Amino acid sequence: MRTLPEPARDSLTLATVLHALGDPVRLELIRRARRNPDLTCSADGLDVPKSTLTNHWRILREAGLISITVDGRHRRIRLRGDEVELSFPGLLALIVSFEDRA
Repeated sequence: MRTLPEPARDSLTLATVLHALGDPVRLELIRRARRNPDLTCSADGLDVPKSTLTNHWRILREAGLISITVDGRHRRIRLRGDEVELSFPGLLALIVSFEDRA
């Protein structure tokens, strides 16, 4: 297994993170990653083309919100929750608290 490149925790910027979270699909992907720590790159329940979904995952990874591990033909998604919390305390909890209102 190999992990795709991701930014170091100390290089995360609020502007990049907020940009990544500014899209409703990416916001839903983060919520799913938080609920399911063994998430794959599938689009179950999302009406999004696979190529667009791949781009959303890339943006989230490059913003430092997730890490992606290549496991054969599968991509395993892990929310970098502890690292994001250290950089931006309370941000992910705030996002999840608005889940029912979205």
